[in-house]
Amino acid sequence: MKDGVRIAVVGAGAIAQLTHIPVLSKLRGASLVALCDNDAAKARALADRFGVPDVFTDFEELLESDELDAVVITTPNHLHEPHVLSALRAKLHVLCERPLSLSARGVERCIAAANKVDRRLVVGTNMRFRSDAQALDQFMRHGELGQVTSIRAGALILKRNTEGWRSRRAESGGGAFMEHGFPLLDLAMWLSDSKAPVRVSASMRRGRAAGSVEETMQVFLECEGGLVISFDVSWSYVGDEERWWFDVHAARGSARLSPLRVTKELNGRAVDVSPSGASARESPFLQSYRAEIAHFLAVIGGEAPYEPPTDQVLVHRVLEAIYRAADDGKEFRF
Repeated sequence: MKDGVRIAVVGAGAIAQLTHIPVLSKLRGASLVALCDNDAAKARALADRFGVPDVFTDFEELLESDELDAVVITTPNHLHEPHVLSALRAKLHVLCERPLSLSARGVERCIAAANKVDRRLVVGTNMRFRSDAQALDQFMRHGELGQVTSIRAGALILKRNTEGWRSRRAESGGGAFMEHGFPLLDLAMWLSDSKAPVRVSASMRRGRAAGSVEETMQVFLECEGGLVISFDVSWSYVGDEERWWFDVHAARGSARLSPLRVTKELNGRAVDVSPSGASARESPFLQSYRAEIAHFLAVIGGEAPYEPPTDQVLVHRVLEAIYRAADDGKEFRF
């Protein structure tokens, strides 16, 4: 086994199988030493496939191991906060998939727990680590496009049967917006320097069963300085192909992701100033997770500065306001 930070992945669902486990099994500086999932057969099959030496079905038993430095938590949403708090009590570093908690108060509890034991807590905000998002961030940080006036983003996911914990609001925290809108919200707030929210309105369509989650959500968020951010998200889209977009409009230019295109006003003309090489061979999805996990390792090793995820408190307050506005059917003012 290669040397490196000794890590266990907790939760062997789809996202762990697609990203965390394959990346950690090959990434320099990491030693994937264990998988933990309540489905022993699935965990063992994955462990055999990726050469992981140990398997656990009990999370607390895993935490008793003295062979760990860190855990990656990819369990269902409602388990994130309790699993994070347990891992921190065991004095392990933690990378937790979003959302860190189902409430802003829960996020604050997790941050306080990490500070108490002097361990690194990193939230899985993989969208920020996309190479095109990183390039766009440089344009925006340096003010090359002028004042940002609006961000328009959305995801239309083809209609399919959604079952299990994602279909139950008490366990997931939400449906289409939690799954596909929340990462867009986080990206928009990060790129706009977390401008203070002023007001938000939202409309959603839910399933008919009690406790069901939304299938669609439209959101209009106004922030200080006149910045307007809008989202249109659905996981019941009927069409010929799925759609995803993230557009930025500013006083002296505009930009969009996937692929990155940047247009800037120069001498009264609109000029394409998109950086060459912004597109990678690897899909933005896999590339973003690889970069995110590499960043986590660098933070643990002291090779990258650690910033406690305090920005997630504001993101979650906005998220809570969005659902409140949608539930109440009226505008929410901060």
